[in-house]
Amino acid sequence: MNEGVQGRLEGRVALVTGGAMGLGKADCEVLARSGAKVIVTDRDIEAAQAVAASINGDAMALDVTDKDQWKTVIEAVEARYGGLDVLVNNAGIVIFENIEKCPPEHFRLHLDVHVTGTFLGCKYALPLMKNRHRVVGAPEGHAGASIINMASTAALMGYAEIPAYTAAKGAIAAMTRSIAIHCQDEGYGVRCNALAPGGIETPMVMAVTGRADEAPMVIPDGPLPLDALGAPQDIARCVLFLASDDARFINGVTIPVDNGLDARPHH
Repeated sequence: MNEGVQGRLEGRVALVTGGAMGLGKADCEVLARSGAKVIVTDRDIEAAQAVAASINGDAMALDVTDKDQWKTVIEAVEARYGGLDVLVNNAGIVIFENIEKCPPEHFRLHLDVHVTGTFLGCKYALPLMKNRHRVVGAPEGHAGASIINMASTAALMGYAEIPAYTAAKGAIAAMTRSIAIHCQDEGYGVRCNALAPGGIETPMVMAVTGRADEAPMVIPDGPLPLDALGAPQDIARCVLFLASDDARFINGVTIPVDNGLDARPHH
């Protein structure tokens, strides 16, 4: 699944939140193979450092709900690299509780991690992302910086057991549109899009399906059947596309990446 990856983001700088495992780890790996210098951020700094070491990247501790930690990370990125070309707001959680069982503090936790975390990332990273296509030494054909937020097909459908998660992911999709239009109106050369993954074989999905102690399922290459889980790389390749100049005409949208789940009639 590596064809066409190498060199697409050569010379660019990317930051991924929640990069120590799951989708975030896959994002970091694919972005690094594409030539980007990747900053792996996570609350688990040791795991982030392990990922960073494997891709020749950097690791920084980050709780995405903490504005002061965001400021510290962005200051370090500016000092080290001078700017940022790609921001992937990936960090997330999920607790399975329906509306009757979900306590308000768990609802707020979902909003803090997903919505506030994404808001803070966009807010504090944006000054480093403006006009990256105009800086001296920018790669030829640089079509501007790219923010990629992680929504979910769960926000597009009715799932009884995760109202807090779906509310947070729906807010991310709405906020993505607003940020995209603001950046376009200001002429910053920054696109902002969201991905809405379906079921992906990640440690988080394995945990909520009672398979935390099992080996990950092998997701085969080639076409996938109905109701199949995807591989983390299926999302990471879409992250790479949105980060690249190939996606310069895509802005302000949320793209389902779900093997047709959202498109299928539900009964």
